[in-house]
Amino acid sequence: MTGNVFVELAVSLMLGLLVGLQRERTESSVAGIRTFPLIAMFGTVCAWLAAEHGGWVLAAGLVAVAALFAVGNLIRSKGGDTDAGQTTEIAAVLLYGVGAYVVVGEMAVAVALGGAIALLLHYKAPLHAFVAGIEEGDVKAIMQFALVTLVILPVLPNRVFGPYEVLNPFNIWLMVVLIVGISLAGYVAYTVFGARAGAVLGGTLGGLVSSTATTVSYARRSADSPTTAGLAALVIMIAAATVFLRVLVEIAAVARQRFVDIAPPLVAMLVACLLIGLLAWRRTRGADPQLPHRGNPADMKLALVFGGLYALILLAVAAAKEEFGAAGLYTVAVLSGLADMDAITLSTARLADQGRLDTDTGWRIILVASMSNLVFKAGLVAAFGSRELLREILLLFGGALLAGGAILWLWPVGGQAGSVLG
Repeated sequence: MTGNVFVELAVSLMLGLLVGLQRERTESSVAGIRTFPLIAMFGTVCAWLAAEHGGWVLAAGLVAVAALFAVGNLIRSKGGDTDAGQTTEIAAVLLYGVGAYVVVGEMAVAVALGGAIALLLHYKAPLHAFVAGIEEGDVKAIMQFALVTLVILPVLPNRVFGPYEVLNPFNIWLMVVLIVGISLAGYVAYTVFGARAGAVLGGTLGGLVSSTATTVSYARRSADSPTTAGLAALVIMIAAATVFLRVLVEIAAVARQRFVDIAPPLVAMLVACLLIGLLAWRRTRGADPQLPHRGNPADMKLALVFGGLYALILLAVAAAKEEFGAAGLYTVAVLSGLADMDAITLSTARLADQGRLDTDTGWRIILVASMSNLVFKAGLVAAFGSRELLREILLLFGGALLAGGAILWLWPVGGQAGSVLG
């Protein structure tokens, strides 16, 4: 019971914040980013109380909220200078509900709810400053993420379709939500830190949002200014290393039970890339990059493209395993790594979690795909960057590819050293 009510409370709070953010952006004088969460939580408390004492509690709560809004609109209609915001009034009504819930419900829930009220009231200035500081594009990204997560995901069928029994629309879109969520978190951090981010943070954030876009952006910059080649190479290398951190997060999300078996070789590759990045950083210490503008990671077109790509790779991996064995799997890894690391990582991890792919083959497929992705990025640098940057990248990526090859060759397989196909 307690776990469920905490989930219900958290959902109410988040939905209230989402609607409140949108209303605050429209400069609503009646309710904003703090008032709507309070209203949502008040509705939740009334529903809890109604379960014990009857539906009249819900009706009374609705009347109370409607009365508060009526008063606010009346004040506005008179054109006075009085602030018609309803935060204090809603907080008082909600706290009344919390007091009642202390008697009939869980004490821990009531305490958590009271704490949430206090925090919303206390952080008035930071919350309003946050809303004032974000741009329209940022709000659009958040709302599109809400569309992807709260509107589309719940209505998709949660059953298997098609050949090889691997295409589940709900699970496919759940992976879209995961990737968009990771990218959106990086996008928000990118927006917050902006020009204050140095090369290391810039590369890390770039890798979280899109390492490929980061590579192209800095390659083009080096073509205009060849003297920035060393700095551009550092940012690109850190973004490439961050891909492995992102891969580990994705594996933990979809294959938690198999994480310990799949992760160690990929952690070794991450460490190798970080060490190579450290060497590059020592050569460019003190340089301060200007971070390029980032596109919206929650764009519906991008989400649909990723969903289609993930489904295609999931099907291709299952078909290759069934029809061609290990050789077919590695071919899929090489080809998919050229386009996207997320899709091949998630599809492979999910098959491993379902027991349809052994974990040793799973991490090798992901590592081969990552090496293919490095080669693809080097090609982008050759196409868009300066010769100076290409020399730097060939040196850095060459070291990473050697490290990856060594891991594939030397990492124990069932207690025995073996090759990539061993």
